[in-house]
Amino acid sequence: MTADEFRAALARLAAGVVLVTAHDPEDGPRGEDVGMTATSFISVSLDPPLVLISVRDGSRMDELLERQPLWAVSVLSESQRHIAGRFAMKGRVSDRLLFEDIAYERGAASSAPLVRGALSVLECRTEQRVRAGDHTLVVGRVLRADAPPTESGPLGYFQGKYRRVT
Repeated sequence: MTADEFRAALARLAAGVVLVTAHDPEDGPRGEDVGMTATSFISVSLDPPLVLISVRDGSRMDELLERQPLWAVSVLSESQRHIAGRFAMKGRVSDRLLFEDIAYERGAASSAPLVRGALSVLECRTEQRVRAGDHTLVVGRVLRADAPPTESGPLGYFQGKYRRVT
């Protein structure tokens, strides 16, 4: 099996889209916010409440979550496709510029940015990190979750494109 065959087969699996965020207090005088788009996000356990994200080894998020245990997830709505695309870009500009015109609030439990208008937000603390191929699986205990009322639908990812889920 080739990498292209593997990628093509998994492109047929629809996934939700989230923005994973964390605050790096050691970057500059006021710290810096870091974000990444992810489609590898799942619920692991109800008791205790655990979720899992997959981050590419050596990525800015991987390096940050290795030393910063607090992070957050914003489950993106169909109207937030531009946010998903912005934080998924390869060779992108600094994270500081990416957050510049996005409405967010700072999480009380994690200090991470929580996207306003997201379908739900979860604030987490890393419980375990597991190396898996060229990624690290990060299991986080959910410290706080909020799912405000909304009429929006979820943003999905299928066959390499962001899509509206109907």
